[in-house]
Amino acid sequence: MENDAATLYCPNENCQAANPLTHKFCQRCSTPLPKNYLWAVVDGPSVGSPGEILADRYLVVDKFLLLDTKPGLLSLTPELDNLQPLRAYLRLIPYRLHVPQVYGVLFLTSGSSHREILLLEKPPLLVDDTLQQVHLGSELTTAWHDATSMRQLNWLWQIAHLWQPLASEGVVSSLLDSSVLRVEGSLVRLLDLRFDTEVSPELPQLGEFWQQLVKNAKPAITEFVERISLSLIQGEINSTDQLIGVLDRGLAQLGRSQTPTIKIITKTDTGPSRQRNEDACSPLSGTLVSKPPQPTALAIVCDGIGGHEGGNVASNLAIETIQQQVQQLTKVPYDHIDPSLLLNDLDKAVAMANDKISQRNDVENRQGRQRMGTTLVMALPVAHEMYITHVGDSRAYWITRHGCYQVTLDDDVASREVRLGYAIYREAIQQNSAGSLVQALGMGPSTALHPTSARFMLDEDAIFLLTSDGLSDFDRVEEYWETEILPILVGEANIVTVADRLVEIANTKNGHDNVTIALVHYQVQYWEPEITIQAVIPESYSAKTVDFASRKPDATLLGGPNHKTQVIPDTEPAKTRSLPLQWIVPLIFVLAAGALGLFVKQLRSPSGASPVFSNPLQTQNPVIEATPETRSLAKLSPGWVIKTNNDISLGNNQSLPRGTFLEVIQRKSNPQSTPGNFSVFMKVCANKSTQAPANTNNPAPTSSVPANSKPLPATVLLDSSQLNRFGVSVLQSDAPSPCKTVTQPPDPATQSPNNSPT
Repeated sequence: MENDAATLYCPNENCQAANPLTHKFCQRCSTPLPKNYLWAVVDGPSVGSPGEILADRYLVVDKFLLLDTKPGLLSLTPELDNLQPLRAYLRLIPYRLHVPQVYGVLFLTSGSSHREILLLEKPPLLVDDTLQQVHLGSELTTAWHDATSMRQLNWLWQIAHLWQPLASEGVVSSLLDSSVLRVEGSLVRLLDLRFDTEVSPELPQLGEFWQQLVKNAKPAITEFVERISLSLIQGEINSTDQLIGVLDRGLAQLGRSQTPTIKIITKTDTGPSRQRNEDACSPLSGTLVSKPPQPTALAIVCDGIGGHEGGNVASNLAIETIQQQVQQLTKVPYDHIDPSLLLNDLDKAVAMANDKISQRNDVENRQGRQRMGTTLVMALPVAHEMYITHVGDSRAYWITRHGCYQVTLDDDVASREVRLGYAIYREAIQQNSAGSLVQALGMGPSTALHPTSARFMLDEDAIFLLTSDGLSDFDRVEEYWETEILPILVGEANIVTVADRLVEIANTKNGHDNVTIALVHYQVQYWEPEITIQAVIPESYSAKTVDFASRKPDATLLGGPNHKTQVIPDTEPAKTRSLPLQWIVPLIFVLAAGALGLFVKQLRSPSGASPVFSNPLQTQNPVIEATPETRSLAKLSPGWVIKTNNDISLGNNQSLPRGTFLEVIQRKSNPQSTPGNFSVFMKVCANKSTQAPANTNNPAPTSSVPANSKPLPATVLLDSSQLNRFGVSVLQSDAPSPCKTVTQPPDPATQSPNNSPT
């Protein structure tokens, strides 16, 4: 930093001693010394010379990088009306994991000129305290080459999620500027915001930007990234919903090469100044849960509200209710879960807990401050993802080797003011009632509740800390994560010991409240897949956008205690509609006339055969075949449809019932078998008894797979000898069937030897 005389002042207002920059704790009072590195947004070649101190507090580290040597003092800020660009940063505070937030404004005067320099906190930095070196995080385009395929898709997935909120604030150009688009481990982080010109970028420009990444993509995803880029450019992918859905499926395929191990420990304590513990947690305090061998892992922290009036009742009732609901979700195989619907189900579980507490308040005639309630934060790891849901000011932190990130935004007055663009957070929290909650469970009906649910892709070891404000108040997590929690990730500390230590810090450094924490240690074993994943671009995409912002549950869909999660099943019930009676008779005549006409046409045809199937995905003029081809089993080709005449055994207690319709996806010769023998990959469409399609390109998730029937597989691999042995009929092109052409054949490597999907 080229200024050995620079000092760091203690933030303790009763101390404020000067300390060398190399110290982590105040040499006088032992208060942790935060190092707030700031990014200066200014027109010009630099903000100052390295080593220079601006405004008697900001040490210039590099051209646009400053260190606040007096972190205990508030920064000066102008009236927001005079600095309109600030509002975009403020309104994007729900995305502060990726978007830096406003720290303050630096006013510099030189002669008659005045400069207002915007200061942003927590820019993407790599800090080496040992060597006293600070570097900006790598540009995504630079780090891309060395990243795993899982991380490369993870970065694209995060950009896809950020596109719409940044576009709504007129700053989506930030996602197309390689100098701004940085990475910090697995996280995409922006250096600052670049405001759009009169014409805002659209998704085709994003496709052009991503196309530059194709040549350095990992082999497993090269074709995938190229296909998505072209689909964006050509408009085949025309919404972020659709883009996120395609990336989700790609990440799910890569996730099979990632094996997670999860440990959860919880701890709750009354604290030195309270008579009753109103907090609650799951698992029970002091319980260590490991997955495997346990089949599920769920961590919940609740901070009760209401004192002796029943805060402890509310927090325990919330945990009991949510456990019952989430238990249903965790029984579903992860590859059958639609992420957006799982997020909705988590919201609904929270809403159900809210209604139970609220109803109890109503029964006991509790009004105003007498109503009992609770905050909530919970973490549900599912395969390569972490689902976080919260209400109130209990927090979730994500700790990696690169940093500590608060991933929840408190439901309090201060955060609301920032989100609305009215105040900078560092100022908002100084106001009266800044910490007052704007929502908690039990205070009213669920129709007025807005739980926040989000999911995070995990491609590296991580710790998620869930905590009540007994620990998080006064920035204790930010002060102690590096010395107390980080050692878990490097194998230097035990998770149980760390939990005890965090409770001790809460009681000794804060001590004003109960304290409850949960530590979720997520460890990853990953290997690059040998297969090449393919991008399936659906014709339309109707799944709900998964957003990092708050999600309001649909009160009309909450259901009762038997509500079950919505999943992507192997079988999908057919949608039937009844016709009005006055339509039925005319319809019968129309169908009969059409059938008679078709019969006469076939009689007049030289061979009596129907025209060959054309690809229904291609729009073309009708073609009259000069020499119609008669369909036969030996000539099976992609797009042809067959129907089983007998039950076909698939192994694993699965079979295709008689009358099942199958569409040929891919035909493959078997060179080592008898001549003329071949294998075919086929999509299972439906059987005549149920008419329930096994799968489609974009299946509509339903409540659950029926427990009393074994679902049909989505695709099967059969050879010609099986088809001959069990008996099938090849349908002509004009024969009605429930099949629809798929857009992407499955990878043969994903099919198991027993002819059923892996």
